[in-house]
Amino acid sequence: MIKKKLINNANKIDKYLLNYLNKQKKSFLASPMKYGVISGGKKIRSTIILDAGKLLKVSQKKLLSICAAVECIHSYSLIHDDLPCMDNDTIRRGKPTTHKKYGEATAVLAGNSLLTLAFEIIVSKKNSLNLKQKNEIIELLSNCSGHTGIAGGQELDLRFENKNKNLNQILDMQRKKTGKLFNFCIQSVAIIGNKNNKEKILLGKLGEDIGLLFQLTDDFLDIKGSKKVTGKQIKKDNKKGKATLIRLLGYEKTLRYADKLEKKILLKLKKHGKNAKDLINTLKFIKERNF
Repeated sequence: MIKKKLINNANKIDKYLLNYLNKQKKSFLASPMKYGVISGGKKIRSTIILDAGKLLKVSQKKLLSICAAVECIHSYSLIHDDLPCMDNDTIRRGKPTTHKKYGEATAVLAGNSLLTLAFEIIVSKKNSLNLKQKNEIIELLSNCSGHTGIAGGQELDLRFENKNKNLNQILDMQRKKTGKLFNFCIQSVAIIGNKNNKEKILLGKLGEDIGLLFQLTDDFLDIKGSKKVTGKQIKKDNKKGKATLIRLLGYEKTLRYADKLEKKILLKLKKHGKNAKDLINTLKFIKERNF
């Protein structure tokens, strides 16, 4: 059931992105951009947005542009993370990474173009959100994507390699690298739903916790998963000396930490009653997908 939902949601976002890109002027970068953002991937972040829409009673129609923007940001970050100067990965989503297929320079430019496309999609006249909502969403996405979010988290991830870091340092890095975009996924829906500032912040923190749980399960998958399931190389973190909770605490203690985090998130979601059903199912999928 959940996998069918993920596939349906991914297809909707792929269609939206294809239509958007196909209506633009042609360029040499369009092909690697499509390769990076459309081909493969579960697009779990988009499903989180659509589930949050049900949680907060925001129509799906208003959320598709936000989903598309998030996938552009996420895919740009993956294209850059895979580069030889960073994590030097050759497989992503079960196929050669963008720089392996198109070359490093083109991959950098395609990633940059996806980053800017995300903001173009949000401000587009076709987007039915009002100006205040667009401005607030752009500010939030900027904070979650730049040096205080994804980019800053990736920088810490690289700096922390083969170094001893404490629990708080690792959690801060993982919340920036992964959690911040999940924060955006739910907080942006709260903005569209016209929630007050306190509610928006709390919902954003809920999203960030879900993102941290997602990152922890990715770390489990690197150890006990398979290339077929992940669509990328496994057993990389230990070889590269990545700073993870597993490396610091051990596998079993990290698993218990993830279990506690999941229970904390579920307690918050259950307060929303039946409106939280879809998001709870997605949360369980995120936690259990590796086993």
